[in-house]
Amino acid sequence: MNEKLLNTIACPITQTKLEWDKENNRLISRLANVAYPIENGIPVLLPEKSYAID
Repeated sequence: MNEKLLNTIACPITQTKLEWDKENNRLISRLANVAYPIENGIPVLLPEKSYAID
């Protein structure tokens, strides 16, 4: 994940910083408790594509 991109994008639900989960190739919003997939190297930051995390 590009560090500059990671510092620029935010969760579309909470507008807070996202955390890169390198092991599962996804971005996590701790405040919303959801993850966003990364498809073909592109973060999919659509609320309807997010899924709950444990």
